[in-house]
Amino acid sequence: MSNHSAPPGDRAAPPAVLRRTAAANGLVILVVDDDAAVRATVLMQLEWLGYTVREADGAQMALQIIDSADRIDLLLTDVVMPGGMNGKDLAIAARHRRPDLPILFTSGFPDAAPHGRITFDERDVLLRKPFHRQDLARAVRDVLVPRR
Repeated sequence: MSNHSAPPGDRAAPPAVLRRTAAANGLVILVVDDDAAVRATVLMQLEWLGYTVREADGAQMALQIIDSADRIDLLLTDVVMPGGMNGKDLAIAARHRRPDLPILFTSGFPDAAPHGRITFDERDVLLRKPFHRQDLARAVRDVLVPRR
């Protein structure tokens, strides 16, 4: 599992990371987080970076979007969510439906989940909360670049 977190003092964003680019235009990111304030902040950051964003407040709503014919280039999901299906469960279901869908996990828990109940695969990428826009930009780019 890759882990993205900015080193201390790395808060000044390099222009190349934060610049809105044509490469982001048209790419659609589905953001799943049960916390409305966190979701709104992530949506705003991604839109500022030039991405088109869809949102869901939980796994069930996300699966409805994933089951549709709508374009989704990246699933960005919180790991810990209420409702019986966590972010890893959502990722497994999403990969079953769309095997090539890249997934970026986010979590505010030091060990990714309480009591370490969630395990990650080698291809999983985890972005630790709280994160800054440049951290998000790098993580999204790192997940999407191998796919382009």
